[in-house]
Amino acid sequence: MDRANHAVVASPELLSIAAELHGKSAAAKFDLSCEELARILAEIARKFAAPPQPAQLREFCFSLKIEELVLARACAAGNERAWETFMVRYREKLYDIGLHITREDSAARDLSDSMYADLYGTNSKDGQRVSKLASYTGRGSLEGWLRTVMAQEHVNRYRRQKRTVSLDEETEEGQQFASPDPEPVSTVDPRLEAATDEALASLPADERFILAAYYLDDRTLAEIAQMLSVHESTISRKLDKLAKSLRKQILAGLARNGMSRRQADEALDVDVRDLGLNIRERLAQESAVSAFHKKKVEAPAGDGSS
Repeated sequence: MDRANHAVVASPELLSIAAELHGKSAAAKFDLSCEELARILAEIARKFAAPPQPAQLREFCFSLKIEELVLARACAAGNERAWETFMVRYREKLYDIGLHITREDSAARDLSDSMYADLYGTNSKDGQRVSKLASYTGRGSLEGWLRTVMAQEHVNRYRRQKRTVSLDEETEEGQQFASPDPEPVSTVDPRLEAATDEALASLPADERFILAAYYLDDRTLAEIAQMLSVHESTISRKLDKLAKSLRKQILAGLARNGMSRRQADEALDVDVRDLGLNIRERLAQESAVSAFHKKKVEAPAGDGSS
C-alpha cells in the first residue's frame, strides 16, 4: 500500500473493526490485508471523525462504502485484479459522465481517457505511484466521487484555457510591458487567516468543488447540478449549509485562539482579498470565504450568538 497509510498507526479498536469489515469485502481477493485496511480506516477516521468514542468509531467505519473503498484503494496500490474489476464496472460510466459534463463525444472521450491515467497512477512521486483513487474515502458512492472528480477536472481545463492569452492579444490591450502588481501585505489578524485556512482544509473534495464552482468560477446552480447529476435545489441547500457550517467553524477556531465572540464577528467583516492565503492552492479560498464574508451569512438562532 502507499507510504501515507504506513505512517498511520491503527488502534486496537480499529484493528478489530477492520477484521470484521475485511470479511465483508473483497479485500482478500485484492491482496489487501486486515492491517492495511485498518490503516486506511484510521486515516479516514482521523480526518473526518476524530476524536470519536469506540461506539462512534464503529458506527462511522460501518457507514463507509467499504467494498468500493477497498476496490479504490487496491487500484491505487497497483493491484491488477482490482483495476480489471474497476474497468469492468466503471469504464462505460466514466464515458457517460464525461459526455454528461461536456455534451460532446470527442471531448467526453478525451476527458475520460485522461481520467484513466490519473486514476491508474501513471505518474510517480518519490518512487510511489500517484493515483487519484487514493483520495477516495468511502463516505459517498464511488460513482458519485468519480463524477465530482471529472467535473473538477473539466473546470480545471476551463480555467487553464481561460488564463491562456496570446502575445498579440496582450499587445492589443497594451499590457505586454505591464509591470506586475506588488504582492499585497496582509493587515488581517493572523488568527482569522489560520482559522479560515483550517476550516477550508477540512472540507471533502465534493464540497470544495461546489464552493469553487459557484463562488470562483461563477457557475450557476443549474450548471453545477447538471455536472453532478443532481437537482438544482440540492446544490442550493448544500451551499447554504456549507456557508453556515464554515462560518461556525471559523468562529470556533477564533474562539480557540483567544478571540471573544464580538471580536470574531468583527474579524469576519474583513474583505476576503485582504486574507494572506493561497487562494487557488487551498481550493479557491476566496470562493469559499466569500460565502460568509461577502454574503454575511448569519449563524442560526440559538447557537450562542451575541
